[in-house]
Amino acid sequence: MDYQQAIDKMSPEIYENLKKALEQGRWPDGRPMTSEQREHALAAVIAWGEIHLPEHERVGFIDRGKKTSAFEAQVRETPLTWKDRDQH
Repeated sequence: MDYQQAIDKMSPEIYENLKKALEQGRWPDGRPMTSEQREHALAAVIAWGEIHLPEHERVGFIDRGKKTSAFEAQVRETPLTWKDRDQH
């Protein structure tokens, strides 16, 4: 079985277990993960998420949407008016 087949056959439970192990830095039996194990587990979690999850649920997703602040909304709604220099 190659890597892609292993990712395709990975169940949601295995995905969650790998994700939890990565978060805690240890396997469910308490043994610490080696750096190599972390690297492979992270790659598997990312690959599985790319196939099975919507973008906003994937590991590492950053919402880059722009949120308007109250000040920005007020500025947009206030019309620009010109005044002559002689008027104060």
